[in-house]
Amino acid sequence: MSTNGYIDHRRLYRLPWTLPDNAISWLEPTSACNLACDGCYRENIPSSHKPLDTVRAEIDTFLTLRNCDGISIAGGDPLMHPEIVRIVGHTASRGIKPIVNTNGKNLTMELLRELKKAGVYGFTFHVDSKQGRPGWKGRSETDLNDLRLEYAQMLAEVGGISCAFNSTVYEDTLKDVPDLVEWAGRHIDIVNVMVFILYRAAVPTLPFDWYAGGKKIDMKPLVYNENRERKIDMKAPEVVAEIRKRFPDFTPSAYLNGTEKPDSFKWLLTGRVGSKGKVYGYVGPKFMEVMQTMHHLGTGKYLAYEKPQLTRKGRSMMLLSPLDRGIRGVAKNYLKSLLTRPADLFSGVHYQSVMIIQPVDFLENGYQNMCDGCPDMTIWNGELVWSCRMEELKHFGTWVRTVPRDGSAPA
Repeated sequence: MSTNGYIDHRRLYRLPWTLPDNAISWLEPTSACNLACDGCYRENIPSSHKPLDTVRAEIDTFLTLRNCDGISIAGGDPLMHPEIVRIVGHTASRGIKPIVNTNGKNLTMELLRELKKAGVYGFTFHVDSKQGRPGWKGRSETDLNDLRLEYAQMLAEVGGISCAFNSTVYEDTLKDVPDLVEWAGRHIDIVNVMVFILYRAAVPTLPFDWYAGGKKIDMKPLVYNENRERKIDMKAPEVVAEIRKRFPDFTPSAYLNGTEKPDSFKWLLTGRVGSKGKVYGYVGPKFMEVMQTMHHLGTGKYLAYEKPQLTRKGRSMMLLSPLDRGIRGVAKNYLKSLLTRPADLFSGVHYQSVMIIQPVDFLENGYQNMCDGCPDMTIWNGELVWSCRMEELKHFGTWVRTVPRDGSAPA
């Protein structure tokens, strides 16, 4: 395997998610947050908790417009909402997996047990070095693995809850990505998903004017407007290349393309199988296709998250070896391991996802390359909208368009 980041999208499984039939939807019961993350796309409004009836109505809207397996309960930080337990309980009662997206700062064992009782399916913790997190300021991404492990161990102690981590990747933290990939592999028994989100913002060096409804606007009111020059065009293959410097066999198998560029990797998914501290290999596109197709046939929904009870059935996954080249490699490496270390037979074998998310790309012609089939669609005035750009609707009432400075304004 080459250590560069080249990926041929035609050899990967295109995830089947669409606007009306998707694995996930994005619920925001509050815009309040107790941290100030660099690169956040949501304005922090302390008194923005939505009434429970409003939250229920938005869930109803999702169920009317969108077929989904799970709902990411986000914000802001949803653990700041005083009715978070009831929100989780109502989501679960509607037959949808509640996934709490949080920075974890407000999570206690008492609250965790309440949420487990209410039916929480999983947590996605956003932890990175540019959050201004009290007690962790100035610490590196690698240092923060200690905090990540604390959260993973909390979930493992309660049991039966999917554990995922998000980390925003900046130009100066790209080098740390392999450390996080390695850390997640060491804890494959209690960490189910590792997600890397590439930094984006509206910076002054972009060669565009900004328009809303045909009127030229100032982007300053938006929280993701930047007044300094920063790298905002990192692509998923760059992250793959960085990972392959340490893990040359790292092999993505599924993706979502962009709305403007079919060969762009907006959500790039890699699945690996291993025991605690040891990776046997990476699943291939046929494995991903079988998992999504069988889940849809059985439940009518595309697969989002799975509980640890299922992700630890790595040996059973090897039964798909006849269908998938990647799984054949996993099985071969596992058998080799047993020959040299028979005790590995008594170690658990787990599945773990590594996802790279590449948000909006600004193309030279002014088009904005969004995620085609985006899972993170939320509700605005009863309609599905991109959660990462909802501030544009809040401030301008419409999407912002980018127009090259040497071009003409939109009609």
